[in-house]
Amino acid sequence: QRAHQAMHAVLERLVRWDDRLILLFTPPFDKTNKDPGYIKGYLPGIRENGGQYTHAALWAIWAFAKLGDGDTAGKLFSLINPILRADTPEKANRYKVEPYVIAADVYSTDSHLGRGGWTWYTGSSGWMYRLGVEAILGLTRVADGLQIAPQLPDDWPGFKATYRFGNSTYEITVARNGDLAQASQITVDGAEIAASVIPLHDDGQVHQVHMQMHTAKVNA
Repeated sequence: QRAHQAMHAVLERLVRWDDRLILLFTPPFDKTNKDPGYIKGYLPGIRENGGQYTHAALWAIWAFAKLGDGDTAGKLFSLINPILRADTPEKANRYKVEPYVIAADVYSTDSHLGRGGWTWYTGSSGWMYRLGVEAILGLTRVADGLQIAPQLPDDWPGFKATYRFGNSTYEITVARNGDLAQASQITVDGAEIAASVIPLHDDGQVHQVHMQMHTAKVNA
């Protein structure tokens, strides 16, 4: 319950949909009696001082996925997608950095609203890749298998993915079954498996994996 309350507060206080931002915190440090440290060296709304710090933004999205709210996770993933920050000349002029890499931070101050900073220099790029593949698509390598546990946006009918394991190929199809009364079902080459982890075999074959999934709406 506390986790849901915390993430509800994130949506209320830190997500700025119109500005495409997930803030690290608010308000930024400006005039304070006590010194919070180096963070105050940045102007209010710049970098860690109340801007979007992309590592934390991605972890917040992952938290929604972990809570079973794939719809919010998907919407927030699109919100901070750098491609969508620069898909018009006006938006590109505001963003001012490369849209094909991840920016470490995006500014929230009015004078530089939506401007990116520190591209090519952030570990958040790897986190964004993992967020999309592991948390939203739900494809996670575990021990000697591949776990399939998607948390998809409500308007996704499913997805297809290709996973290569050694000389083998796994063609994965995930589709909603639309019946919340039924449990999700996974088959490998036509045979149903009981768990959400499919065994992987390096046998040089092409394997067909099908998942019929259901998800109930989760209120964060």
